[in-house]
Amino acid sequence: MLTKWPLPSRRALAVTAAALAAAGLAACSSSTSSTTSGATGGNGSSSSASTGGNQPALVMESSPENSITRNFNPFTVTTPVYGMGPDGLIYEPLIQFNLAKPPDDYPWLATGFTWGDGGKSITFAIRQNVKWNDGQAFTPDDVVFTYNLLKANKGINLTGLQISNVTASGNNVTITFPTSQYMNLGNVAGVAILPKHIWSSVGDPSTYVDAKAVGTGPYVVGNFNSQGITLTANPSYWQPVPVKKVFFPVYTSNTGATNALFAGQIDWTGNFIPGLKENFVNKDPAHNSYWMAPNATNSLFPNLNRWPTNQLAVRQAISAAIDRTAIGAQGEAGLEAPASNATGLTLPTFAAWSAPVASMSLKATADPASAQQILSKAGYKKDGAGFYALNGKEVKLTIVDPAAYTDYAQDDQIIAQQLKSVGINATFSGLTVDAWNAAVASGNFDMTMHWGNGGLTPYSLYSNWLDSRLATGNNATGDYERLNDPKVNAMLDKMNGDQTVAQQTADLAPIMQYVAANLPVIPTVNSAAWFESSSKHFTGWPTEQNPYESGQPSGSNNNAGTGTDEVVILRLKPVS
Repeated sequence: MLTKWPLPSRRALAVTAAALAAAGLAACSSSTSSTTSGATGGNGSSSSASTGGNQPALVMESSPENSITRNFNPFTVTTPVYGMGPDGLIYEPLIQFNLAKPPDDYPWLATGFTWGDGGKSITFAIRQNVKWNDGQAFTPDDVVFTYNLLKANKGINLTGLQISNVTASGNNVTITFPTSQYMNLGNVAGVAILPKHIWSSVGDPSTYVDAKAVGTGPYVVGNFNSQGITLTANPSYWQPVPVKKVFFPVYTSNTGATNALFAGQIDWTGNFIPGLKENFVNKDPAHNSYWMAPNATNSLFPNLNRWPTNQLAVRQAISAAIDRTAIGAQGEAGLEAPASNATGLTLPTFAAWSAPVASMSLKATADPASAQQILSKAGYKKDGAGFYALNGKEVKLTIVDPAAYTDYAQDDQIIAQQLKSVGINATFSGLTVDAWNAAVASGNFDMTMHWGNGGLTPYSLYSNWLDSRLATGNNATGDYERLNDPKVNAMLDKMNGDQTVAQQTADLAPIMQYVAANLPVIPTVNSAAWFESSSKHFTGWPTEQNPYESGQPSGSNNNAGTGTDEVVILRLKPVS
């Protein structure tokens, strides 16, 4: 799902084949558990909703919600609107980023930037002749105001930016930091910029209910009701807006959203859906397609403060025992490929940084003999139940994940079976999402499957995995396994001071080698940017051959309210 805070997980949208069959896909033009109203709020199929003329509304689905409230605050990640994605088409950042082909980027509200003071300052040239959608002029003063608001309010500083000062000089805005931020460009430049004339009087920005949604983006709020949200083209936007309306329908279940996709009622979505080829592509191969760009690496997080996963030999045995091919093919329905590098580096996305570890391949299939040999060599012996133990203490663990994340749940069940087969007493326990979030944040678990952080460079991935400063107290936002190694933090900080890919690669190499040798996380399969689309009404979608963006809707790895949606939607063309 993306930064030093967990992205809204696409796992919540996983749908089992049994659930689809029970819903009756052959007749899924409507669903008792979903909304299929038009963009104008109740006129039949969403995809045929009129925009004036013959162009239909683009129907976009990103997150099922039981109900919605009119709050477009781009820094309140718990609101239904944030999960659905429309705020990312209203509020804009200084720079947009190609998450499918880093480190490519797109100038946005800034036309360019220059680093200074060894990465401790950055100066943005602010785009001129841009307006807020209420008609007022967008100025550098709005940018200064936004970053100072982040500096003063931890509740909206979601990525923990350490800002020293923000100043404007003419059309330029300079932000300074106490440490180098070369590797943190996505977090620095991906902030959703706010209008000073609105937000300077809202009180606490983290609790402000933003009903007006005054942004610089290509869309403004049209209809808003219980059936969905309609955005209409901003007539004063600074770029052409080929798609005139976007409709975000409210679906109250994963099955309802998937049924609507298969019935041709959705143009763009990003869900984990088994049977995509059979139930989606093959039904209309001329228009329906999907592409799952690898944007990070899924991994098992072994609790490093708890027996038995605090034992290196146990972690090594787990890594040898699991069948990554089976996890990808069965648990992930063939949509996520096995992790191919022992360091966890996401390939091919981060290929530019892979040279020092290119030969460190990771075995895709299980190696039970090696797993047992590792444990035996470390002094573990099988007990009467057939499980390995050390000094009478059995190697017993529980893997936890939300039961609602059906792909992770199936992954974990596969892994538990594989571990039992080599003598590790592993079981899976499905939790509620809230209980799992609390367990991971507090470190109260044995082992869990978790997605990795994508971004512009591998720094985002490894920082989120390893930086112990993200796991203080009971509210961890990273380093969920509780690694506490100051030397690793120092290596991450050194890499964060590197400006060029060559420098970054050199300083990343020992970090990657540390992961391969010590297994603070155990890589499993690539983490996909879920993306399904129909070209029946709109063309120009990103593809593996033309990876100008990942295509995952609401796929923000930059900051609150920003992401890939805007880059994609402005490249689409309506079918005449």
